[in-house]
Amino acid sequence: MKPRSCSRVIYDGDCAFCRTQVRRLQRLDWCGRLEFVPSAALHGLPSDVTEADLAGAIHVISPEGRVFRAARAFRALAVQVPLLAPVGWLLWVPGLIFPAEIVYRWISRHRHRLGRCNE
Repeated sequence: MKPRSCSRVIYDGDCAFCRTQVRRLQRLDWCGRLEFVPSAALHGLPSDVTEADLAGAIHVISPEGRVFRAARAFRALAVQVPLLAPVGWLLWVPGLIFPAEIVYRWISRHRHRLGRCNE
């Protein structure tokens, strides 16, 4: 297990698309800043996160305990991964997170179909 200085990335371990994306992120996490945890293996949910929340979107829990969900979670993890950092920082431009959320929701709704191509 990684030290608590890492952000925890909570994902749907039953989803083939999600597992594929996590494998890709793990390869890109050269600095070891992320700990990947399938939602089924998570013990002790933060008080503002429900099982239904976890089923619908990726979550990132910062070392300080801040919880990010969906596109905001991607933004939080992307700034910690060298090759994704430019995209993560771009998502901090005012207003860009809103179209990113729309794209994230579309991918989330179709992830089980997308996953068939990835395994």
